[in-house]
Amino acid sequence: MLMILLSVAGACAYGVADFLGGLASRKAHVLRVVVISAPASLAIELVLWPVLGAAWNAGSLGWGALSGVASAFAFSLLYLALSIGPMSIMAPITAIVSALLPAVVGLVGGERLSVAGLIGIPVAVGAIVLVTVSRTSAAVSLKAIIVAVLAGAAIAVQLITLDAAPHDSGVAPLIVGRTVSSLLVFSVVLFVRTSDKGKVPVVVAAAAGCLDSLANLLFLLAAREGMLSISAVIVALYPAATVVLAAVVLKERIRRSQWLGLAAAATGVILLASS
Repeated sequence: MLMILLSVAGACAYGVADFLGGLASRKAHVLRVVVISAPASLAIELVLWPVLGAAWNAGSLGWGALSGVASAFAFSLLYLALSIGPMSIMAPITAIVSALLPAVVGLVGGERLSVAGLIGIPVAVGAIVLVTVSRTSAAVSLKAIIVAVLAGAAIAVQLITLDAAPHDSGVAPLIVGRTVSSLLVFSVVLFVRTSDKGKVPVVVAAAAGCLDSLANLLFLLAAREGMLSISAVIVALYPAATVVLAAVVLKERIRRSQWLGLAAAATGVILLASS
């Protein structure tokens, strides 16, 4: 049950973080937003270091570094997707990819689910699909869809590599990952000229990074407590929070099918909790 609670909390944190990151990227170039979000995320993990501890071994350094590379791509691609397409469509597309890849890796790696769990995964994925259905009048370009799929793949790699780090390494993989992702983003910004799209909403961008850091921690704790195939799928339900916020703040309409998807998401969590 603790794994389920941690995963649900992680999903909520990811959903709010993605909404804020996408919102900030609509007002300024995505790289300028990530330059603020990534270090803010690292700062949270450094604060948690004395509380949760960290073991600096080869496993935590190696897997943490790989997660950092994936994180840099995930940050940039996800915020870009959310800034060029409707959030109520972009977020669920990334979630479907980020849910399926870790689930497959977990099951291939030997994780065994009960009947309820085997039913819960497709129900949860189906929920993401339903939440995705939106007859919005806004045009969704092929570019936006491709970016969203790539963002989902980057998120999946980040989750898989974090789970692969030694379970007794504390927050070391997170700190290493955020350090690598921050350095990569800074390096890109030095060599890539960004359009002066507008002033970066610093507080919003920093809040997105802090919440993303919290979400990563919650996922890591959940995966260590239970199975990757379950925790990753539950965490991938984060579009529910993004979609609700997009409806409340941006006035994006939530259709009946999307409400059904939110209900299906709750059902999927209950099934996975009983597995």
